[in-house]
Amino acid sequence: MSVTEPASQATSGPLAAIARWGNRLPAPAMLFLWLTLLLVLVSAVVAAFDVSTRLPGQDERIAVRSLLSAEGIRWALTHTVENFVSFAPVGTVLVAMLGLGVAEHSGLLRVVLERLVRSTPQGLLSWMVVFAGILSNLAMDAGYVVLIPLAGLMFAAAGRPPLAGIAAAFAGVSAGYSANLLIGPVDVILSGMSTEAVAIVAPEYTVGIEANYYFAAVSTLVLSVLGAWVTERWVMPHLARSEGPERLAETAPDEEHTLSIAERRGLWLVAVWTLLFVLVVLVAAVPEGAPLRDPNNPGFLGSAAMQGIVVLIAFYAGVAGWLFGRVSGRYGSSQALVEAMEGTMATMAGYLVLMFFAAQFVNYFSWSQLGTLLAVSGAEGLQGLALPNSVLLLVFVFMAAFINLFVGSASAKWGLLAPVFVPMLFLLGISPEATQMAFRIGDSSTNIITPLMPYFGVVVAFAQRYKPDLGIGTLMAMMLPYSLVFLLGWSGLMLVWFWLGLPLGPGASMLLN
Repeated sequence: MSVTEPASQATSGPLAAIARWGNRLPAPAMLFLWLTLLLVLVSAVVAAFDVSTRLPGQDERIAVRSLLSAEGIRWALTHTVENFVSFAPVGTVLVAMLGLGVAEHSGLLRVVLERLVRSTPQGLLSWMVVFAGILSNLAMDAGYVVLIPLAGLMFAAAGRPPLAGIAAAFAGVSAGYSANLLIGPVDVILSGMSTEAVAIVAPEYTVGIEANYYFAAVSTLVLSVLGAWVTERWVMPHLARSEGPERLAETAPDEEHTLSIAERRGLWLVAVWTLLFVLVVLVAAVPEGAPLRDPNNPGFLGSAAMQGIVVLIAFYAGVAGWLFGRVSGRYGSSQALVEAMEGTMATMAGYLVLMFFAAQFVNYFSWSQLGTLLAVSGAEGLQGLALPNSVLLLVFVFMAAFINLFVGSASAKWGLLAPVFVPMLFLLGISPEATQMAFRIGDSSTNIITPLMPYFGVVVAFAQRYKPDLGIGTLMAMMLPYSLVFLLGWSGLMLVWFWLGLPLGPGASMLLN
């Protein structure tokens, strides 16, 4: 289906200008390659001028090292492979996706999302669609390909504008990307990159994947309410006026998916497995002297359950998917299970290519010590402005929101921003966890208004089922209220969180002690 609009809408105006400018950017992997080459040249120039800096509280000066020097070339040749295989986001994401891939290919995630939406009363439909969209981030792409079209059908069946359902689901899936009630892939990806970034100034500091959990969980409820409010007060009335009653006569699908007896049995089995899994983990990790407690690192946060939470997530999702798939008939043999994992890994090819070049950039940046120079200089400059830390975080939120209009990949953006801003704000007393959360707010909020977001065209195609002449500009205009409300409301929540001094996650405060 076409995703173009009349020339008057598609070729003029600020939104079209943003799209044209953004389309000129290279692919994220190539962007990192060019930036790495630029970094090599910059390091050589800065080192030639013998530029150095000093970390606060230390007497020893740190000089910028040239990547074009003999030492730099030797380092690059001997560390390229190590840079990639030891890059934090690579291994953790692949392990997590093995288990989540089994659950997705079994049909478990699709069935859970469908039941969540279809069991909701009409009065709560908008709220539940946004809520389900946020939760669908655990399944990576499942929300885009399953929930968004399903939400359109559900709104149509309820006599509501189906485009409003698509908009609400799109807002939850994409603009609510960094919120969730559970720890998901985005936590794994970003926390690993944050750890790599803060190592520039604090090599022993680790950002856990649970670092933003409390804030993300509360954000899920807040964004669900905000998204439902925008849908009911702005989007639905606008669509009802512009489309007319005939649009609301759009029929639901000829047949809705009805759970088979085998699928119902599978869901019950997964429920039993979930209770058993949670019970075993709690017994093994919470009591003093439990097998997963580390005698040298007391407390639940230091337990193997928290240190190996990625493995636990993968194991839980993998077993749940296998149980459901086995009972429903999707996984008739062990070979089918292996093929599901292989299929998931095949979809990670683009991610691995991106991570290879991102790993080189981050490690080159760290070795050259340009990151330290920028962090210290930037911290001194920001400190000279005497801005409150809350204002600094707010400025960073809006910076991330703006950059997101031109660079679609969250991991690509964080790979660019983290090596500079995480250590910079760290030196001003702002924790890496807080900087990461501020980035997530800005990055997620504008996902739904940039055509550079990979699934934007897919959402346009879903919407064209109900409005064949709908194009990119129409969808952007429809999603703009969600973007603005999410950006302002979420930023407001962050400021309240800051002023109350609440932890972002287990053991993760917004300010450094």
